[in-house]
Amino acid sequence: MKLLVTVKEVAEVDDEFTIDGLDVDESYLEYDLNEWDDYAVEEAVQLSEANDDVEVVTVTVGPERADETIRMALAKGADRALRVWDDALADAQYLDAGTKAALLEPVIEAEEPDLVLTGVQSGDDSFGATGVALAERVGFEWAAVVNDLDHDAETNESSVRRELEGGVEELTDVTGPAVLSIQTGINEPRYASLRGIRQAQRKPLDVRTLDDLGLDESAVENPVELTSMYEPESEGDAIVWEGSADETAGELAGFLRDSGVVEG
Repeated sequence: MKLLVTVKEVAEVDDEFTIDGLDVDESYLEYDLNEWDDYAVEEAVQLSEANDDVEVVTVTVGPERADETIRMALAKGADRALRVWDDALADAQYLDAGTKAALLEPVIEAEEPDLVLTGVQSGDDSFGATGVALAERVGFEWAAVVNDLDHDAETNESSVRRELEGGVEELTDVTGPAVLSIQTGINEPRYASLRGIRQAQRKPLDVRTLDDLGLDESAVENPVELTSMYEPESEGDAIVWEGSADETAGELAGFLRDSGVVEG
């Protein structure tokens, strides 16, 4: 059985930052594995540990800088990794969910996985659409926002629980090959051990260009365009009183009275 996990390197921004053109200044950014993808990797590794002869492959779309992030997935138990990158991608202003799905489609076709796991969304774009868009492109069944998964390796069927709006949950069965988008809380992602980190350096990490995937530069064309980047203006200021509850209770009561929230 082969499990393929899509992962993404996301940027985390400091509290204080400046805007450089259509992006946050690079000096204020730190990069890490997307939180939702971390849960997807853990779910795949747990499935591999529970079944014999299972290969876990991760794939990402990102520059060479992302290798460190991918290695962390390898250190947690993935067997090998693929990274898709090309000069045309480096020059692209923005990659929407549909474009990423188009880039991942030939990877799915070449790898022929029994199950594809994605994070529900990414911490930067937060569209929550790549998994479903990918399933549509490759013609797989899908289930989104999965917070519990019971997979039968012999039949390649998954019994899943999906988190819906308003606290409602749906129980359904999905027959593989399928794409499942994994929600946070489905498991407890493990830390990468020192032994795992050392082993990750020896695991295969292949880079695929557009040409390798049978695509051309038109694959990165998409209808989404960034037009501006700015920091929203604050509508109010926070007031912080320092001291114990007894020391600050009077100040809080006076503030609420002066603001008209309570009557004197």
